[in-house]
Amino acid sequence: MNGDRSPEPATGKDGFLGKLKKAFAQEPADRIELIESLRESQQRHLLDADALTMIEGVLEVSEMQVRDIMIPRSQMVVVERDAPLKEILPVVVKSAHSRFPVIGDGKDEVEGILLAKDLLAYALDERSQPFNVRDVLRPAAFIPESKRLNVLLKDFRASRNHMAIVVDEYGGIDGLVTIEDVLEQIVGEIIDEHDVAEDSYIMKHSDVSYTVKALTPVEEFNEYFSSEFSDDDFDTIGGLLMRTFGHLPKRGEKCEIGRFHFKVLHADSRRIHLLQMTLQAESAAASSTHE
Repeated sequence: MNGDRSPEPATGKDGFLGKLKKAFAQEPADRIELIESLRESQQRHLLDADALTMIEGVLEVSEMQVRDIMIPRSQMVVVERDAPLKEILPVVVKSAHSRFPVIGDGKDEVEGILLAKDLLAYALDERSQPFNVRDVLRPAAFIPESKRLNVLLKDFRASRNHMAIVVDEYGGIDGLVTIEDVLEQIVGEIIDEHDVAEDSYIMKHSDVSYTVKALTPVEEFNEYFSSEFSDDDFDTIGGLLMRTFGHLPKRGEKCEIGRFHFKVLHADSRRIHLLQMTLQAESAAASSTHE
């Protein structure tokens, strides 16, 4: 009789979870072994590269703090509390952001958050109704720079806020962080209509801030920024950074090459994809003449 025999497991039908269970038959002893096991699983095609990147991102978020990803105070795009609508609208249009800290007498005095969509009624009203930013101001959330990203993400979800103002131990403004900044640590750079176009390599945000594709040819980078990087050993900026790092960098890693400050925005287990590049202040004037 075969009635008391356990059924044989179906081969080839375990699915994704079944494959993972087999991959972790021997439980990892620590975080490092867990990541190594995940990477081995990807090499054995139990995970695809995108899934591995997201899992590693989740693990990284649990260890990272707000100070690791925040937009520093010097780079915050803000609007002034007493500015008229005709001065606020160009700031909103040029930056293409959806939320803006509203400041009083300085960046240490954040009074609230302005949503760009709240300006539509005023911008389209032919009667030119009186505008006062206080009428559309939303409360600002203030958080310490030491707050962990996984906790911040829970807070964002619970409060439905998308932006928080980062303060130091003395109550001064250190910068800001958005829910998109946190999610990008998990899923990689979120591509939208404001990112680099398919037919270009470099997107200019300001005289000192740029987004650069890692596949940008060194020759084209040199021409744009009047730099003199050699293309004898590497054809692309990504290759040049690989040599500088000495390893395949992860998202969030930074390095400096002369007057150029690079931060990896998107990378997977094989190559770098997208970079944030900032010029030192003294270099901005020279590059601003290039269009």
